[in-house]
Amino acid sequence: MTGFARAVAEHEGTAIAWEVKSVNGKSVEVRLRLPQGFERLEPAVRQTLQKRFARGNFQATLTIGRAAGAQAQPVVNEVFLKDLAGLAKRLQEQFGVAPATSDGLLSLRGVLDIPETVETEEVRAALDIAIMAALEVALKGLEQARQGEGAALALLLAGHIDAIEALTLRAEADPSRETAAIRERLAEQVRLLMDASANLDASRLHMEAAFLATKADIREEIDRLKTHVASGRALLEGGGAVGRKLDFLAQEFNRESNTLCSKSNAATVTAIGLELKAVVDQFREQIQNLE
Repeated sequence: MTGFARAVAEHEGTAIAWEVKSVNGKSVEVRLRLPQGFERLEPAVRQTLQKRFARGNFQATLTIGRAAGAQAQPVVNEVFLKDLAGLAKRLQEQFGVAPATSDGLLSLRGVLDIPETVETEEVRAALDIAIMAALEVALKGLEQARQGEGAALALLLAGHIDAIEALTLRAEADPSRETAAIRERLAEQVRLLMDASANLDASRLHMEAAFLATKADIREEIDRLKTHVASGRALLEGGGAVGRKLDFLAQEFNRESNTLCSKSNAATVTAIGLELKAVVDQFREQIQNLE
């Protein structure tokens, strides 16, 4: 399932931004892009994604910066600046050089310094908590986006299940399965064989034909297809992460449709079986997009 979400937060002058997106996948695969120094969060981020989602390829990107208006206070080395100003004045008096300017003096190395923030374990832990909280917000948005797509897929899958049921009922009601039609078909086959060779035992042929007709009966396949239809509807109505269960159900649909085609001894039922296989293939393809 696909989706995208973004969440931003601020903590003690630090700007936090998460971008997460997902595409279809049979299992949970996570790719992370974390700033240098934040690799420590990778296990926790992976675990959070794997607990929340059952299927999909995910990419999560963390951006860390300085919050707007949060600037470190510069520190001026006044003693060094005073010495440089005195030196500049002597050079001006002795050699006639141009007088030093304030911005020129401040630009010299060692005069002006912006100190780096000293990060203690407590500060780091508090920042990590804020980052993970922002990730939860982003994942909630991603989950909502995926749920919206899932609702649309559920309607599509329900339509496929309806089509499977309709084809199953058509196969069940096909005239070729009526007793009179089966009796007539068997009689015609025995008659053709007897005409081809007078030495054949008619009673034996009738027994063999009846046995083959029994093996060709598709009652069990129809009953199992009906059961699978009911199971599919129950899974869709129940919601949750049902992608794997529906994937297994699609395999069962496919198995029954194959058996129906192989056992069919009527062109009309074979045609229904082939149409059923096409619908099952469409059903199985769409399930790959469902969590």
